[in-house]
Amino acid sequence: MSAVSPARALAFATIRATFEEDAFTERFFREEAEGRGVSGRERAQAQRLSYGAVQRRATSDAAIESLAERSVRLLDPPVLAALRLGLYELLFADATPDHAAVDQAVELAKAAGAGHAAGLVNAVLRRAIREREKLRSELLEDDSTPERAAAAHSAPLWLVQMWWEELGSDATRSLLAACNEPAELAVTVHTRRAGRDAVIATLREAGVEARTPEAPWPLSPPETLVLCGRAGAAVSPLVANGQLTPQSRGSAAVVEVLDPQPGEHVLDLCAGPGIKTGQIAARMGDRGEVISVELAPERATEVAEQARRFGLRSVSVIEADATGAALAGGFDRVLVDAPCSDLGTLASRPDARWRKSPRMLERLAGVQQGLLAAAAAAVRPGGVLVYATCTISRRENENQVAALLEASAAGEVPPLTLEDLGARAPGLAAVGDSRCLQMRPDRDRTSGFFIGRFKRDDEERE
Repeated sequence: MSAVSPARALAFATIRATFEEDAFTERFFREEAEGRGVSGRERAQAQRLSYGAVQRRATSDAAIESLAERSVRLLDPPVLAALRLGLYELLFADATPDHAAVDQAVELAKAAGAGHAAGLVNAVLRRAIREREKLRSELLEDDSTPERAAAAHSAPLWLVQMWWEELGSDATRSLLAACNEPAELAVTVHTRRAGRDAVIATLREAGVEARTPEAPWPLSPPETLVLCGRAGAAVSPLVANGQLTPQSRGSAAVVEVLDPQPGEHVLDLCAGPGIKTGQIAARMGDRGEVISVELAPERATEVAEQARRFGLRSVSVIEADATGAALAGGFDRVLVDAPCSDLGTLASRPDARWRKSPRMLERLAGVQQGLLAAAAAAVRPGGVLVYATCTISRRENENQVAALLEASAAGEVPPLTLEDLGARAPGLAAVGDSRCLQMRPDRDRTSGFFIGRFKRDDEERE
């Protein structure tokens, strides 16, 4: 009997907690690693294994059902977790010796009280070694149908089917593949705290390359930098002193489209944790007023703390439900960065894809509709309303834009016109409405933000 390594024991515990207790993978891993005293290379290995096994669940489950010739629903939870970990190592972690992957998975099952199934774990994993090339060919290289693509790229079938219908098969395959790649690391420089060139020089001294992205508008705002290499140690102190904020280019593009100007009266609905609020106020030179509305108390506190860290005095935070807050109105610009299904950021969290559902999309769509109605009432005649999500879903994006325009035409909300952002950036135009923008992780190397910009046109109609 071989002793189970601390890294694999931690990875096994994280996989089980994620799928058996509905724990958030990253949070559980962090707390469990600290509690077990796992650090350094062991911790790094445990993170790679646990995050990878969670992310690749659908692929491993398809392999298990083929090799074990039974449904994964019939397997005891510790057996299934051991197989998911072992198959991830055999199919995706090339540095792991085959015998170690098998031996450790068997011992983990035994230690978890599933010794009766140790033979099954051993047999399935050894068969996976013998049939590895066949498995890779059948599971990883064939994504010709939604069902096969769901297994090959490890995604929920409903999501693959939705994208297949809305984006087409080729775009769906490309997008799914990008969801399994590391997300680009980008930051926003707060120029009230530090100059962009000075920040680049500081990062370079720490061995981190920082570059200005070469991308179409609005994915290349002047305060955005893309970082290469291991940047955590170098970036953390700059974040703490308010010089930098980790922010994807897709997220930063939202404020680029909003285009706030010094002296304006701006409303940021659903503002937590305050990244865009800070970006808006900085763009305005801290001249004017930014009202940030956030329902969750802890996130409202984050908004206020962000503003203090950036040295911004123009920000005021209101803790309230944006759909029912008694706002005075008359805002020059209103941003609705709406709660959404986050389907444009699946690469950022290993378990995110397993937490989404069609029912979630429907529930969120109702919230988004209420927010847009409140925002339309708050913007002044001639003012600007920007609607943004970090998702790729017509139900939450193009359909919401269409519904708001219908409500405007019916007189249910103030008169609005949808501006043609796609004419300015054709390569980013949304499939369902080319006047809007839809960023994609595969094509644009950033989070999948959707952006629509409206103008309240009472004055024009008069």
